[in-house]
Amino acid sequence: MGRTVRAAILQAKWTGDTASMIDVHETHARAAAARGAQVMGFQEVFNAPYFCQVQESEHYRWAEPVPDGPTVQRMAALAKELSMVLVVPVFEVESAGNYYNTAAVIDADGTILGKYRKHHIPQVKGFWEKYYFRPGNLGWPIFETAVGKVGVYICYDRHFPEGWRALGLAGAEIVFNPSATSRGLSSYLWKLEQPAAAVANEYFVAAINRVGVEEYGDNDFYGTSYFVDPRGQFVGEVGSGSEEELIVRDLDLGMIDEVRQQWAFYRDRRPDAYGPLVES
Repeated sequence: MGRTVRAAILQAKWTGDTASMIDVHETHARAAAARGAQVMGFQEVFNAPYFCQVQESEHYRWAEPVPDGPTVQRMAALAKELSMVLVVPVFEVESAGNYYNTAAVIDADGTILGKYRKHHIPQVKGFWEKYYFRPGNLGWPIFETAVGKVGVYICYDRHFPEGWRALGLAGAEIVFNPSATSRGLSSYLWKLEQPAAAVANEYFVAAINRVGVEEYGDNDFYGTSYFVDPRGQFVGEVGSGSEEELIVRDLDLGMIDEVRQQWAFYRDRRPDAYGPLVES
């Protein structure tokens, strides 16, 4: 066994308003801390409904600044109180006309370490995200937290291997992928892509999905959140497909070195041969 981190993720149902949704997450964060969790991740735009099922300007009202907005500031105070690292995804407004799908990363002492902005923005039925979000422009940062090196990828990003690899090359040990993913083709991919990414890049992935049917559109979010290790194995049981659930698991980060010694993917990469992949 190596360095073990107790980690938590929450799949939650939309409550109907931001205040109560934040309260639900704070209650679960306290429960996770009581169980010894040192780091916790929330789902995509956790303090709002998944409004991208429709294209209506009224939904810009869910946006707030990061890090100075009320949600991130409240979560920073909570992180400090609980001595727990938090990954907090929200709808960010930077300035007039500049909006992003963002996750703030807060250290266990309440320090807001920075943010990740979703790179890949879908625009298909039920996921009209280009109406709201600009593509992320902050790269793939790694956050040096009290529990280790944490990275973030958001929902649709997971279909693109390049960001997963960029996070691995930067030293990620745990990558959180907060999502809003509904039933259909993606439910098959949900348990395929992220374990494959964990194997290919040899780190832990925390896959977090919303759960339940929400008021905007008819998407049925199927939960089934999970942790997966660098061997592609689920860490404990996968979450419920229909119910709100707090998932707490122990992650043995020592496995990362062990796996990278057995499967030397980073040694055997051929970046000298990959130029054509980015030329079109």
